[in-house]
Amino acid sequence: MVNAQMVNDLALQRNKYKHLSDEEWRWFLQQVEGRERTADKLPTFAAIDDWWYPVRLSCEQCSSEATARYKASLCQRSGLSAERSVSETVCQSAGRSLLDLTGGYGVDTYFLSEQFDHTDYVEQNAELCRIAGHNFTIQRDNVQRTTEHIAIHNTTAEEFLSSPLHGGKEGGYFLIFLDPARRDSHGGKVFKLADCTPNVVELLPTLLSHLTPDGRIMLKLSPMIDLTQALKELAPSGSPMEEEIIWDAHIVAVKNEVKEVLLMSRYTDVSKHRDLEPTITAIDLSKKEQAFTFTREEEQATQTKMVNGTWSNGTWIYEPNAAILKAGAYKLVAQRFGLQKLDVNTHLYTSETLVPDFPGRVFKALPFRGMGVGPQANVLVRNYPLTAEQLKKKLHLRDGGTAFVIGCRVAGKPTIFWGEREYHR
Repeated sequence: MVNAQMVNDLALQRNKYKHLSDEEWRWFLQQVEGRERTADKLPTFAAIDDWWYPVRLSCEQCSSEATARYKASLCQRSGLSAERSVSETVCQSAGRSLLDLTGGYGVDTYFLSEQFDHTDYVEQNAELCRIAGHNFTIQRDNVQRTTEHIAIHNTTAEEFLSSPLHGGKEGGYFLIFLDPARRDSHGGKVFKLADCTPNVVELLPTLLSHLTPDGRIMLKLSPMIDLTQALKELAPSGSPMEEEIIWDAHIVAVKNEVKEVLLMSRYTDVSKHRDLEPTITAIDLSKKEQAFTFTREEEQATQTKMVNGTWSNGTWIYEPNAAILKAGAYKLVAQRFGLQKLDVNTHLYTSETLVPDFPGRVFKALPFRGMGVGPQANVLVRNYPLTAEQLKKKLHLRDGGTAFVIGCRVAGKPTIFWGEREYHR
């Protein structure tokens, strides 16, 4: 595999490739760098010799293969699932059509389209359309894709939806996918849906009109999104009275870093399901943990057991993965795994005996006894008066090693523990 230094060295060897025009040389470097930057992120594409790569920014901003496959798993062809677990289907897509209004590099389009008979890919950047048009027709796994399967439309989402020649399928789409750009006209980051491009809030009535009766809208949002605010913005103002739009959320993390927040719409018959609430699913794809699914109402109704401040050697401390923390399941995670919470505002938990299969990090903690363990340790602070850097400086610690120093509040009191070792789940 070509590494970054080799890419830099290659860029300085222009004279060795005089037979290439400047345009061909730039394209050659773009392909080498694109493969280097995305080989781990997109292993399926890296294994295809004639795969084309876009410019660096598009490679950096695109979905990973893991998250794209997760989206596709929500639309498997096997049938409709009542339980909506990660291993089951959220929606039945057999014989249906997909509309991706923000195609980009086409990673999500590529994997989502495998679940549909026809896909319309919409992208306003002509170069990305050219690259996607080539990649979408490459044979893989003895399956030859054609432009009849994925149609390329070089236009904006708004223009595609408003044009009578948009190529939409008769009867509507079963899934409309959008990944709104989260930058304003000056390149600054935005976090409200109404400030993104395209403006999903403004387009929502139009999007709904392009769906089949049982169709869905899937939104890929920033990991920094305020989920409560986003759901308020998406509250419909004109759906049929007998039906209500519900937005289920999926908080998707990889290696304990939240990568994206997905919202999936569905209609429910209010007369039959008045108490049906949106679900929130938190999952870390790299850990292959069971998805943690709940509702806001469950979290609010949960009573959490709190520790009384007394500790003994051999106590286990649990830190939920980033997806669960982003989802806000602070009380439910304690209840479902039989844990006690260290403090109302400390999202760490404890038990006297080890609870298996916890979705996060597990530490065997001992009372802090000064610097006897050694000067090297990792520092973790949760609801503690000092930052991690300040605590590290105060204790004269160096980063690294296998030990952990855990600073947190326990029953209102600032407390420090040694993490004897870390258990990965």
